[in-house]
Amino acid sequence: MKKLMNPRLMLIASMTIFGTLGIFVRNIPVSSGELALYRAVLAALLIGGFLLVTGQKIPFGGIKKELPLLLASGVAMGINWILLFEAYKYTSVSAATLSYYFAPVIVTAVCPLLFKERLTGKQILCFVMSTVGLVLITGIGGGLSGSRDIIGILFGLGAACFYATVILLNKFIKNVEGIHRTFLQFIAAIIVLLPYVLFTGGITLSSLDGKGWINLLIIGLFHTGVTYCMYFSSLKELPGQKAAILSYIDPLVAVFISVTVLNEAMTLPQVIGGALILGFTLINELSPRKGKAD
Repeated sequence: MKKLMNPRLMLIASMTIFGTLGIFVRNIPVSSGELALYRAVLAALLIGGFLLVTGQKIPFGGIKKELPLLLASGVAMGINWILLFEAYKYTSVSAATLSYYFAPVIVTAVCPLLFKERLTGKQILCFVMSTVGLVLITGIGGGLSGSRDIIGILFGLGAACFYATVILLNKFIKNVEGIHRTFLQFIAAIIVLLPYVLFTGGITLSSLDGKGWINLLIIGLFHTGVTYCMYFSSLKELPGQKAAILSYIDPLVAVFISVTVLNEAMTLPQVIGGALILGFTLINELSPRKGKAD
């Protein structure tokens, strides 16, 4: 009874759920900042309630030095959500998601500056080919025609930059793990998102109908609270390489839903571009050595 679900199944389930996010966002008629705030509040309430019920205390005494990093990563997470939700409003879910998945490429490019790591030939090739894929998705070669699509992809890239920031900041956070880290990051996101929403349009929850409320609760409680817990719990149990491979379920599901459920067309250059981004980013994350068995 110790494990309710196999870690691999938890990661597959969480990645699949993340991939469906766009379809629910489309059904909530509030601003992106407001939606990001509600997402953080609902998830924080759910995880906070779980911590209370299970008697888990946050060891504030041992994490004082890392609180600024947690605050910064929470702020980056909140901005990341705002930009991603804006991307969904301007372009297709597939184009927004694929541009958002440029984040690992950004991390690869920045790590040599922050951690004094040298880029290998393989990393440089993967960076160049992923960038070519991004160019194809943006439609510079004729893939997309409207300015709204370009704006949406720029929002997706902005979200990727802030998601990369979250990843990089988490590399410096050593003493806060799992559910505690997630909870504190949501609290930090709320701290920065609340004044932003109040000064840019205010709270408009009264405008939501039943459909909007259902979709909001699904995103806040299910997509964020429950699924983030599943995601981080599975990461603790799985080898990094296996987790990296399974994480690509998210964009593949998002593209599938975009094309089949939302009826959003993808051009051939976009398909090729998406394959280049996902393929070469995955190759970059795969270790050249396979010494240990999983």
